[in-house]
Amino acid sequence: MSVEVKELTKVFGQQVAVDHISFSAIKGKITGFLGPNGAGKSTTMKIVTSFIPPTSGTITVCGYDVVAHPLEVKRRIGYLPEHNPLYLDMYVHEYLLFIASLHQLGRHSITRVKQVVGLCGLTTEQNKKIGTLSKGYRQRVGIAQTLLHDPEVLILDEPTNGLDPNQIIEIRKLIKELGRDKIVIFSSHILQEVEAICDQVVIINNGKLVANSSVKELLKLNEVACLYVRFNSPVDVTSLKSIAGITSMQLQPDGSVMLFYQPGTNLQEAVIRYASTHNLQLAEMKQIEQNLESIFRMLTSNS
Repeated sequence: MSVEVKELTKVFGQQVAVDHISFSAIKGKITGFLGPNGAGKSTTMKIVTSFIPPTSGTITVCGYDVVAHPLEVKRRIGYLPEHNPLYLDMYVHEYLLFIASLHQLGRHSITRVKQVVGLCGLTTEQNKKIGTLSKGYRQRVGIAQTLLHDPEVLILDEPTNGLDPNQIIEIRKLIKELGRDKIVIFSSHILQEVEAICDQVVIINNGKLVANSSVKELLKLNEVACLYVRFNSPVDVTSLKSIAGITSMQLQPDGSVMLFYQPGTNLQEAVIRYASTHNLQLAEMKQIEQNLESIFRMLTSNS
């Protein structure tokens, strides 16, 4: 049981939103799907869920092609979009029964609603109007509706967006539990969340695939060091790139620079020499601990 994406391309007019990307997601492993705004994440998710068609490429969900068998695909997917659509004037229990009727669960509806209410921690909230709930509980309602028909695949787009730290921990725990026996594709801008719960990471940038591996492999394969540098006056980025050992760099809005380089290079000393040669004063220089966030910034930086 898996989701297979092969050479997926989506073009809107003259804009290539997704450009020949390939990856797979399997049962029992949570796949983090990452990328900056406009990278093509939501477009890819809409194609996988048969909401919009691809321009080219093939996508199969549990063996069913999303173009040839869209209804079979939708029966097997639970999809929580970034902007969680709910009927705010309905009560939680009433709403879930309504969704169960759309899935044609019939006489199993009441039992199944009771199950997902308990699973998602909604027991004390089920008789309240959705519009009166906190955002954390609304997210739980959204996740509950994705689970009602017991899908093999869960696609969660920014499920922790806007939640407070306590709510994030609760949703994280729920997703990890769900990921034990389902295919879960999880998109988030909170990279600490991805590092904490995901087994595999797929990163796209400008519609192109830039990484596809386990979290551990990604960190290992991208063993680069990072140095944060800030000068007291503007720096010529082009000349800064000439320092030996720098593999890539990212200019920050405040004028500081993140320098990525191969471990073993004495970059601090090289930067000090550069500052002296160019009559610059170092205001701050510090080593940055390498983690998924810094790897993500390196892979998706256009500098």
